[in-house]
Amino acid sequence: MSHKNTMLTALSVLTLACSSLLGSTQAATITADAQTTKVVTAANVFLNTLSAAQKKTLSFAYTDTTQRARWSNFPTGIFQRVGLKWGDMSTAQRSALITLLSTVLSVDGLSMVRQQMNADDVLKTQGGGGHLTFGSDEYVVALLGAPSGTSPWMLQFGGHHLAINATVVGSHITLAPSLTGGQPIKTTQNGKTVILIAKVPQEVKDAFTLLSSLSAAQKAKAVLGSTSIDLVLGPGKDGKTLQPEGLSGNAMTTMQKTQFLTLIRDRLGILNADDLAEKMTAIQKNLDTTYFAWYGSTTAAGTAYYRVTGPTVLIEFSPQSLGGDSSNHLHNMYRDPTNDYGVAWTK
Repeated sequence: MSHKNTMLTALSVLTLACSSLLGSTQAATITADAQTTKVVTAANVFLNTLSAAQKKTLSFAYTDTTQRARWSNFPTGIFQRVGLKWGDMSTAQRSALITLLSTVLSVDGLSMVRQQMNADDVLKTQGGGGHLTFGSDEYVVALLGAPSGTSPWMLQFGGHHLAINATVVGSHITLAPSLTGGQPIKTTQNGKTVILIAKVPQEVKDAFTLLSSLSAAQKAKAVLGSTSIDLVLGPGKDGKTLQPEGLSGNAMTTMQKTQFLTLIRDRLGILNADDLAEKMTAIQKNLDTTYFAWYGSTTAAGTAYYRVTGPTVLIEFSPQSLGGDSSNHLHNMYRDPTNDYGVAWTK
């Protein structure tokens, strides 16, 4: 055995011995910061508004992997969510839940959630089909594990076109994986076009600005197809990987890199500022090995699929043809290839 292997073996034995003495290295290192403390406090305030039956309805073990993956872009009638429905909560309970979401998300993030719920109410008034049920009353909240600053737990909130999966581990919070998008993004009221989900037009604008800034040679690398495609790593694709493709950050100018970061922040910016900073620092560090890819028309914004693939970030933007106007029906994903559901923090 080599000297190096002997040292590694000795270190492994020492690590195991220390783990046995301490019981759990994880328990010794997980501590909450001010942001997490706010989240835990708000979660407990929300729980205290609920009846015993309601608490049982939304409570799951942190290790319940079936519930963890129980999220989708589909409406009730195609996909059955499990937890406490928005429609089964009182005004006070809803208010407490919104306060909880406001501690996890940014102001823009909370607005996006409320706007997506409103968009589904608009979709309901426009008429659904057959056995499908639309509307904000169908949105569901669940907790995996007990709110804590020292033990991992998870907040889920979602419905049609929305899945917020917030994993909390001490001072860290991640939204990976989370699904956003919506339908309709815009509608007509009193003869005027009204934007229902405001973050989408900004992200579309920033993506098209980045694409338009590329040279012909850069576009040849970034644009991989003339037709939009569906989500590659959407619901039900946990644990799968996607090889980077397209134009790397290393092949972009300084101004293009800045625009690239702006596009990424558009999506991740639904997370509170404290936890967002940690994510953006890692992404910026790896920007040279982060890729931008495009499938679809290069002459109009909003109808093409685009993707951001980096060591710690995966973003997909996928317009859907169902409904006629693909820019008005979106399935979008955010994942962290290294840390979906906070797995890197709980090893």
